[in-house]
Amino acid sequence: MSETAAARPAPLKRDDIPGWFFSLDRAAFAHLLTAQSAAGVTGDILELGSYLGRSAVLLGDHLRPGERLTVCDLFDSEAGDEDNAAEMAMSYRKTLTRSAFEANYLAFHRELPEIVQAPTSVLADGRIPAGSCRFVHVDASHLYEHVAGDIAVARAALAENGLVALDDYRSEHTPGVSAAVWEAVFTAGLRPVLLTPMKFYGTWGDAAAARQVLLERDWQAEGYTMDDDTIAGARVLRLNYQVKTPAQVQRSASRRLALELLPPVATKATRRMLRTLRERRAAPPVPSA
Repeated sequence: MSETAAARPAPLKRDDIPGWFFSLDRAAFAHLLTAQSAAGVTGDILELGSYLGRSAVLLGDHLRPGERLTVCDLFDSEAGDEDNAAEMAMSYRKTLTRSAFEANYLAFHRELPEIVQAPTSVLADGRIPAGSCRFVHVDASHLYEHVAGDIAVARAALAENGLVALDDYRSEHTPGVSAAVWEAVFTAGLRPVLLTPMKFYGTWGDAAAARQVLLERDWQAEGYTMDDDTIAGARVLRLNYQVKTPAQVQRSASRRLALELLPPVATKATRRMLRTLRERRAAPPVPSA
């Protein structure tokens, strides 16, 4: 091996990008976006709050010719109010930079998305054309006033049957998100489609059609559970990870021990193979022609 090759850093893997965008929601995003494209649905994609690009990279995977991805985040800019500044200082300030986001995104895509480095509230000025988006991901501030504003931006940006994914709708430390999400459901016409441990998926359009798209996939075979529920008479799906049995837990522990006993090179290769198998199981089915 040449000195140049030996010194070259290993390619960045998607799981190397810091963030809280987990495999279950990655699968849900990919499935819904792929189904939209397969059905001939076109439109832009919008992300409010991108952190270091873990979810933006996946959203970029699903852009079709003529579609645009816009991401809006403060990155390393100063927040516009004291409460938002305090939240950023506590959680993001040391790691969140625009240059890091751009480097992560360009590791997987040739061109950057359109970046709005500003509070998400600036998008209320109409710069996102009304009805232009098929999918909006909201994962910015956790403060009620900001989230309510972000939901209003999403509603204006979405096409008739567009989908919105709202992060942290049920976390103990984000009651402001919960308040804004359920307020939108009960007073502003947002229809629930899918709930996961981290995200609420909904639409102001045909929720039944969106749920049917999700039910066309065998989630159980991929290690998930899909359940039906109702909220004030409205049907909603719940997607979660399957609970491991004691035998599965034991197998997992045995596998970890075996990996620890392998030589470092063999351990690295084995982990890479297992990761590849997990990613293949999590990948959405290719739509038939």
